[in-house]
Amino acid sequence: MSAAPKPVERNQIIAPGAVIGILGGGQLGRMTAMAAARLGYRVHTFCPDRNSPASHVSWHNTVAAYDNKAALKAFAESVDVVTFEFENIPSATTEFLAELKPTRPKPNVLYVTQERLREKRFLASINVPTTRFLDVARQEALESAVKALGRPAILKSAEFGYDGKGQVRIDGDMDLFEAWVKMGGEVGILEAYVDFVREISVIVARGPDGTTAIYQPVENQHKHHILDVTIVPARISQSVTSRAEAIARHIAQEIGLVGLLAVEMFVTHNDEVLVNELAPRPHNSGHWTIDGCVTSQFEQFVRAVCGLPLGSTEAHSDAVMKNLIGEEANAWRELLNDPGVKLHLYGKTEARPGRKMGHYTRLSPKSGHRNGDDRR
Repeated sequence: MSAAPKPVERNQIIAPGAVIGILGGGQLGRMTAMAAARLGYRVHTFCPDRNSPASHVSWHNTVAAYDNKAALKAFAESVDVVTFEFENIPSATTEFLAELKPTRPKPNVLYVTQERLREKRFLASINVPTTRFLDVARQEALESAVKALGRPAILKSAEFGYDGKGQVRIDGDMDLFEAWVKMGGEVGILEAYVDFVREISVIVARGPDGTTAIYQPVENQHKHHILDVTIVPARISQSVTSRAEAIARHIAQEIGLVGLLAVEMFVTHNDEVLVNELAPRPHNSGHWTIDGCVTSQFEQFVRAVCGLPLGSTEAHSDAVMKNLIGEEANAWRELLNDPGVKLHLYGKTEARPGRKMGHYTRLSPKSGHRNGDDRR
């Protein structure tokens, strides 16, 4: 992975006191706004939903549709830099805003990562290993794709998928018409099944000047396709750690990232590292950094987007982060009775099945695995 460095953006610093505009109002925006405030910034969120988690802690909030150009123009006039906290935003929205204010990451990063086929093709173009995949543009093409990749295979909607939404496992007896209907998208991607040992993720930050800082790989355990527990550090070899970090840094450089990128990966039985998905913003598997690192992923996100020096990624503790899904958040009193628990609730008023209501982190002394300040 020795490709020539991509051109980087001029290092325009957005100094403390400025306003950061965030597209989206979820818990990632909420925790970013809290980190931004500690560095002296104000946050203006733009979200179609009233009473969003980020709105509770933001300086200002615009409630409007993402295609409302009048609202977007007024939003841009009130901020100094624009970013986003999730991918399900029309790329045309960021393209419109990028004409008015610095937008980090750039619109092309959102365009690539919000659609699985574009993302996989981009990864293939820069020689990043992934599972085998095929474009399934219509339901009639699914049968030949399944024959080519074999069963089991995973059918995914090309667009608007997260937390397992739009995904169907095609086993030996699965009816393909039923699988297509369950997938629910207009265009699909069929991926070969990966018999993996662990799922891991690596979060990398990159500033406008091309400087990067990387967090150690963490291990992710899912329940019903939703992240349940993150274990830090990941239980992998040093060689796998080095390869995973190199892949994440390579992707960040090649895509021209300014901001934060989470790279989700599979580790196979023979220690192959295959990239599964990208997320160009703070990530659920990085929540442990709030309590376990010198610099949290949210502060790092603010630093990168504003062109500040990147912070240390050193972990001062090992950690286990547990998501609180739906009614699990009702155990807040018992969790607060445990002095070893750091509880984070997102201010959501309704606990629905599958909805992330909060998380908690439990720290322990470092185990001696490699983790340190890695800035280049």
